[in-house]
Amino acid sequence: MHTGLCFLCVSLCVTGSSWLALTMEVLMYKSIMASCAVVFLLWAWRVLNWAWLTPKRIENRLRQQGFRGNPYRLMVGDLRESSTLLKETMSKPINISDDIVSRLMPHVVKTIDTYGKKSFTWLGRMPRVHIMEPNLVKEIMANYHSFQKNHHVNNKLSKFLLTGTGSLEGHEWAKHRKLIAPSFHQEKLKNMLPAFYACYDEHLTKWEESCKNGSIEIDVYPTFDRLTSQVISRVAFGPISGGERIFELLKDLIELTVEVMRTLYIPIWSDVLPTKRNQKMRAIDKEIRDRFRTIINSRLMAVKEGKNCGDDLLGTLLESNFKEIERQGNKKNAGLCLDEIISECKLFYFAGQDTTGSLLAWTCVLLCRHQDWQEQAREEVLQLFGKEKLDFNRVQNLKIVTMILNEVLRLYPPVIEVTKVTYEEAKLGDLTIPAGVQLMMPSMLLHRDQEMWGKDAEEFNPGRFAEGISKATKSPFFYLPFGLGPRICIGQNFALLQAKMALAMILQRFSFQLSPSYAHGPFTMLTLQPQYGAQVVFHKLDC
Repeated sequence: MHTGLCFLCVSLCVTGSSWLALTMEVLMYKSIMASCAVVFLLWAWRVLNWAWLTPKRIENRLRQQGFRGNPYRLMVGDLRESSTLLKETMSKPINISDDIVSRLMPHVVKTIDTYGKKSFTWLGRMPRVHIMEPNLVKEIMANYHSFQKNHHVNNKLSKFLLTGTGSLEGHEWAKHRKLIAPSFHQEKLKNMLPAFYACYDEHLTKWEESCKNGSIEIDVYPTFDRLTSQVISRVAFGPISGGERIFELLKDLIELTVEVMRTLYIPIWSDVLPTKRNQKMRAIDKEIRDRFRTIINSRLMAVKEGKNCGDDLLGTLLESNFKEIERQGNKKNAGLCLDEIISECKLFYFAGQDTTGSLLAWTCVLLCRHQDWQEQAREEVLQLFGKEKLDFNRVQNLKIVTMILNEVLRLYPPVIEVTKVTYEEAKLGDLTIPAGVQLMMPSMLLHRDQEMWGKDAEEFNPGRFAEGISKATKSPFFYLPFGLGPRICIGQNFALLQAKMALAMILQRFSFQLSPSYAHGPFTMLTLQPQYGAQVVFHKLDC
């Protein structure tokens, strides 16, 4: 009996222990499930807040201040409609006298026509507010601390193309700008002119030698694009090898970047995951950086051997960097590291080549249409130089050529819109702009505003710049080919000097007219380019 009782007690103890363990397992399972549910709910709330609630909250605040636009559509915003309209306008060429703004930014034009100037569109989940008042443009361009570059939506652009000063803000931007500035001082530009001249002289001589019956047809856009790349290679990095390869790689990178910018931005997927496009972009970027690293390291090795840094853009940057490091006593983070110098070299190459090539192409197209201005410019060049070699001081005195370039930049600016983003709530005039809003200043529209430029705002009239930019318009803040304010393009004088010299040399040797095969089709591939090329017939002057 005692034995049976003991067995029963032991059985109950074992059963109780098993029951307790089972209960603990169930409780632990429920706890894990509850934790997972909480995590899921928090994640779902964050996604809902990011994808829907925050955009709607921003939309309501904009509407309360008088802005109008389409209602927010989950994630895509106006991308689908904008893409459809753009695809339609780009499907065929237009008459050369047609309005190009409706072709280049059809959705913006439609929105303004529908809702007025105080309107907005949706770039995915981010609203783009149109800024078309001079005082607001001035305030945005001056206050670069509150209104910054769009690092999220254009992540690929800032990561792979607009590197260095093109992507930085605050103290880092000021530091880079200070060290780069000496490369673009007037004396440095003056020293670059012989290299400019040599490149263009070599190329134009080939045109002259290739003339059949005294004329030759050239597609000037790809020609100037490649030629300005050669100029950049020579004046920025000296007689390097591999410049042509860098040019080709940058072109591939630009095409991929534009693809990214025209698709829906999805965090992680668009930036991090090893998609085929992301892998290709990283591979191209790595090869570009490796090539620049080789160029820079060879220059640094020469300095160690007692040679000077060189008088080109890279040499001036390295010299400026050495002086800054020495001034700060070799402190940590003094000057720029190798990767930062590489980033600035990429920006030299990309910005310096792409903008000047498109400027020269559009200048030729417009001077073909307006032979009277072509003749006036040629007369000025021949009076100053005859057939002599160009020099810096007299190039700077080319008034009519300068007026023409300013007018081309007004009608066909390299970048058709200037954008900034608020990362914190900011005051703008009487407005309060919430965080997460893109402020878009449409250069193409501002440059054609009849109230600011006169009734002939749509027409090509370089004479409006006879007394300079400030007298050409009621507001200088409606002229943005190189931006404005503290962050105005540091290379604008470099680009204009090269363009003046190139145009003067062409005018010395050729007259030119549009080819019958020319089809007018402005489109944007980061910069404003001729979609179907720019075929121009050049006639040798001494034939």
